Amino acid sequence: METPGFIVLLYCMLTIPATQGIDKLPPANWLMAALFTIHYIYRALIAPLFLNPSMSPIHPFILISALSFQVINGSCIGGYLAGYGPTTVYDWAATAPRLEIGMMIFFAGFIGNIYHDDELREIRRAAAKTQQRKAEAQGEKNKEGKVDKVYRIPENGLFRVVLYPHYLCEWIEWCGFWVIGGLACTPARTFLVNEVTTMLPRALSGRRWYIERFGKEKIGSKRAVIPGLI
Repeated sequence: METPGFIVLLYCMLTIPATQGIDKLPPANWLMAALFTIHYIYRALIAPLFLNPSMSPIHPFILISALSFQVINGSCIGGYLAGYGPTTVYDWAATAPRLEIGMMIFFAGFIGNIYHDDELREIRRAAAKTQQRKAEAQGEKNKEGKVDKVYRIPENGLFRVVLYPHYLCEWIEWCGFWVIGGLACTPARTFLVNEVTTMLPRALSGRRWYIERFGKEKIGSKRAVIPGLI
C-alpha cells in the first residue's frame, strides 16, 4: 500500500521537467528522490515480500487512507523536486554541509528503522519456529504457514528505553530529508509533521496497551517513542 508514493514521485521527476522547460535537474534533486525511493522500496517491497514472516489483515479504510496519502505525498514531493522547487545547481549553492548533515541524519534513522523492525520480526520468526516444532511433534503440519500471535516486550537497541523506537527512527529519517531540502522545503516539512502527528497517537495508545497487557512494573520507565519525554 506504500508503493504508489515512490512511483508517483519518479513519474513526476521524469515528466514535469519537460513541461517547465527544464533540460536537466540538479543532482541534489535526484539525491532527495533517491532517498525517498530507497526508503519505500524497503518498506513497500523488500520488507513485506522477503522479510516479514506474516502480516495482519488490513482494514479497507486504512488501506484506502494509506494509498491516498502516498499518492498525495508523492505528488507534492515529486512536484517540488521536479520543477516547482530548486531547478538549478545555483539554487543549491553553499548547501554542501547541509546535504552531508542531512544524509547522515537520514541514514542513521534508516538503519535504526531497519534494525528495530527486525527485532519485531524476530519475535514472530521465533514464534513461527516454536509453533512449527510443536506441530511436528504432534504429527501435524502447518500447511498454510499461519503463525498465532505472540506478544513480547522487545529488549534490544532503543527498545530498552522506548516501546516504539522504529517510529522514532523513521522521524529521524525524514528530519534528515527535510534538512537536505532546507527549511523552505515545504513538502518535506509537511511530510515530517504528518508522520509525527499520525504515529505519535498510535505510540501513546500502544504504550497504554502494553501496560494493560504486561503490567506497569514490566514496562517500568519506558516511554512510548521519545526517551525520557513521551
